[in-house]
Amino acid sequence: MSSSLSKWVCPPPETNEEPQGAEGKVEWFRCLPYIIIHLLALGAFFFPVSTACIVFAIISYSARMFSITAFYHRYFSHRTFKTSRVVQFIGAFVACSSGQRGPLWWAAHHRRHHRHSDTDKDVHSPHSRSLFWSHTLWFMTEYSVPTFLKEVRDLTKFKELIFLNRYDWIPLVLLGLLCYFLPEFTWFATLTGLSNMQSLMWGFFVPTILLYHATFAVNSINHLFGTRQFDTKDESRNNWFIALIAFGEGWHNNHHFYPASARQGFFKGEFDITYYGLKFLSFFGLVRDLRPVPVWVKEKSNRPSS
Repeated sequence: MSSSLSKWVCPPPETNEEPQGAEGKVEWFRCLPYIIIHLLALGAFFFPVSTACIVFAIISYSARMFSITAFYHRYFSHRTFKTSRVVQFIGAFVACSSGQRGPLWWAAHHRRHHRHSDTDKDVHSPHSRSLFWSHTLWFMTEYSVPTFLKEVRDLTKFKELIFLNRYDWIPLVLLGLLCYFLPEFTWFATLTGLSNMQSLMWGFFVPTILLYHATFAVNSINHLFGTRQFDTKDESRNNWFIALIAFGEGWHNNHHFYPASARQGFFKGEFDITYYGLKFLSFFGLVRDLRPVPVWVKEKSNRPSS
């Protein structure tokens, strides 16, 4: 128990070593916060639910989902655009408030996923394990604890990202405190009519749970259900519903065929909210050099020509 406790309260380890087959053992004690936050989210239904609750939840969900998809995924994992050091930290900080670990950890595990997709070395895959394992259990294992630094050598030069990665709980706790104390501000209380507990539940707990499962669905659902318009070596699929709730990440088969593009909805009608958000930020110079989808990529598609 003491060993498990130290893993919980101390900064997560970093390593340059390859994982040594520890992915099968679930570290249940370390995952207590994840389990508890699900239970606490049920408390939302013990308080009145208003339109302001729903709007606040949507805002909290959207800001963090965009930060996960734009920064954790398309920027830190795949370097599909450029930005300043300040903007990259802000994006990482907001994404970190989702409770999905730090930017280096996220990018390192995701890069391994692409390299080993749907093989025995891919712990995300519902084909090598079960759907539930792919969706949730894999990140409760010993394998998921360390940050594999050799995967993210391009990011380790940023000391602020190293700090954020080691103390990834800080943004999450700060967001929870902010949501709880917002109703103490007259302007917020007057505008929303929310109590402290309503604000905490609908600004923090409920959208955090939704963020977890919308993000995890890309690992699990998108490797089982949907269409394949590109021939890839894995089982990645496009799923319009996941694309909707995960801001464009559901065009997963597109992404696995060509992960270097800032856009994942390659064709007309493939809505990609994250890409639209990045384009908006580019108008103000906050991001730049968004890498496009090359013509040759679209020509490789199995889509019938129109």
